[in-house]
Amino acid sequence: MQRLVNHPTIEVYPFSTHEEKRVADGYEFSSATMVLHMGDHGGTHVDAPVHFDDRPGARTIEEMPLETFFTEAVCLDLTHNPDRTDITIADLEAAERKAGVTIQPKDTVLLYTGFYKRAAGTEGYITDFPGLTKDSATWLGRKGITAFTVESVSPGRPGRNNFEVHHVCRDLGFTHYEGVVNLDKVVGRGRFRFIAFPLRIRAGTGSPVRAVAWFP
Repeated sequence: MQRLVNHPTIEVYPFSTHEEKRVADGYEFSSATMVLHMGDHGGTHVDAPVHFDDRPGARTIEEMPLETFFTEAVCLDLTHNPDRTDITIADLEAAERKAGVTIQPKDTVLLYTGFYKRAAGTEGYITDFPGLTKDSATWLGRKGITAFTVESVSPGRPGRNNFEVHHVCRDLGFTHYEGVVNLDKVVGRGRFRFIAFPLRIRAGTGSPVRAVAWFP
């Protein structure tokens, strides 16, 4: 997953391999291990409130209740939204009607734009995505959701929009996941369970997750 240039690099490389043999009391064996080097906002990840909230008491990732990451969910089809444009309240309302679902309190709302398939591996992946605005993020937050997801590196378009969307999450008490892809597998399939537990990083401002959709 590509990253913002102001975030740590994401590196995975061997630390030991099976080519290194060890012998103990005449018994030979080998083991392989890897080194992981990344920030707590690397790849597919969730933001903890302390990432966008500088007020005393803002929760770090290990302080967030586990039920935050195991919720009912819906996926909205926003693939008609062009790149480099805002996702408006009208867009969200139309997508909800098209999905034949109703966003409910505590839901996680997955936003499927198709942007990852169009732009992954290009420079434009970092800048050209469609994104929420202060108003459309507020529309989601006032429904009492737990979180929403985006395929891109941030929930709002680069610049002021993105900061405003983060502050809506702060003020209305919900969060978001970035870099959640493969949503073509779940769009149009109604309600399901969304599972994306974080690592228990001490004082973490976020965490990589493995996002899973569970259909009964």
